[in-house]
Amino acid sequence: MDKTSERPNGSTGPSAASVEHLSQHQLRRLSEAFELWHRRASSSYIRRVRGRYWLSYLFLRFTGARIGEVLRLNDLADIDFDRNEVRILRSEYRNLRNVLRTVPVPPLVTRQVLDYRDEFPGMRGRVFALDQGNFRREFYRRAQEADLPRDLSHPHILRHTRAVEMLRAGVPLTTVQELMGHVLSGTTALYLQRTEITVRKVLEDKGLL
Repeated sequence: MDKTSERPNGSTGPSAASVEHLSQHQLRRLSEAFELWHRRASSSYIRRVRGRYWLSYLFLRFTGARIGEVLRLNDLADIDFDRNEVRILRSEYRNLRNVLRTVPVPPLVTRQVLDYRDEFPGMRGRVFALDQGNFRREFYRRAQEADLPRDLSHPHILRHTRAVEMLRAGVPLTTVQELMGHVLSGTTALYLQRTEITVRKVLEDKGLL
């Protein structure tokens, strides 16, 4: 969600109504399509392959990160399994340290990564290292199965959807900006500074963790 719009009170900021996103019903159908596809794997090999797509989908859905950011995650270094947090580095600023953000996710999400690695220990350190083109194709297939409109059948729609979901749940705009890694200036990567405790408490209070 990278647009801004004029609000009735004269302020500017992301508007849930102005951004294409999935409804909760559409999001549920898409998640069910991905999960069913994963569960229907007919062999250990296929389960190993599909498991990586399923986990990447879950991280896109619950972090609101860009696809390039998720597929660059190192499951050994970027996930805090004790705190259920993901460290995400903004994709176009890969060499800069000051664009790292920490995003809390539901415990079930990190638990599934551990379960996957227990089942397939050889995948440690490369769970998310998928080809982006292949992921987009599988995403589109699952979106078709979920009967989503073609213009909503792309991974970035999950980023829009998560942002709108948080805003509609009453999460403060500044918190959403921080979690999404939005740049507040066209020329500098300047992020709002908030504590991890504040971010986690807001999401927990709104039932988003």
